[in-house]
Amino acid sequence: YISTGQVLRAEMAAGSEIGLKVKDIIEHGGLASDEIVAEIIEKFIINHSDSKGFLFDGFPRTVKQAEILEELFQKYNMELNGVLSLEVPEELLIERMLERGKTSGRADDNIESIHFRFVEYENKTKPVLHFYEDRNILHPINGVGSIENIFVNICETIDSIHNS
Repeated sequence: YISTGQVLRAEMAAGSEIGLKVKDIIEHGGLASDEIVAEIIEKFIINHSDSKGFLFDGFPRTVKQAEILEELFQKYNMELNGVLSLEVPEELLIERMLERGKTSGRADDNIESIHFRFVEYENKTKPVLHFYEDRNILHPINGVGSIENIFVNICETIDSIHNS
């Protein structure tokens, strides 16, 4: 399991070269560059080459990143079996992110950054869904309900992908 956002926040906290590059971008709701994210993902794949599989959280977020992931998988003789998309109405996402901002102290969970993220999502991330839909590996999941029910739906979808 790798959360690119979590890794980037850890890099920022550590004051690393990558962290310094993306700090201002992320704090204003933007996305780290495709090249930086690809560097992190490739490093993760190399460091976990004995893994039976990977679960990427928050990646890919652009079509370019999806293309980079395909190239990495080809390079390391791997296959992408499925892409999960949690489907949640915008109003509920805003509510969830504002609440997370109160409890986690994340500087980027404010209304201005959230609205900017939605613009970024429409322009950069939503096309990724079509990219994987065209490859017949996109699996939408209802992201509304209890955490337990959503988790069960995710697990069932992953099991169905793994067993097909």
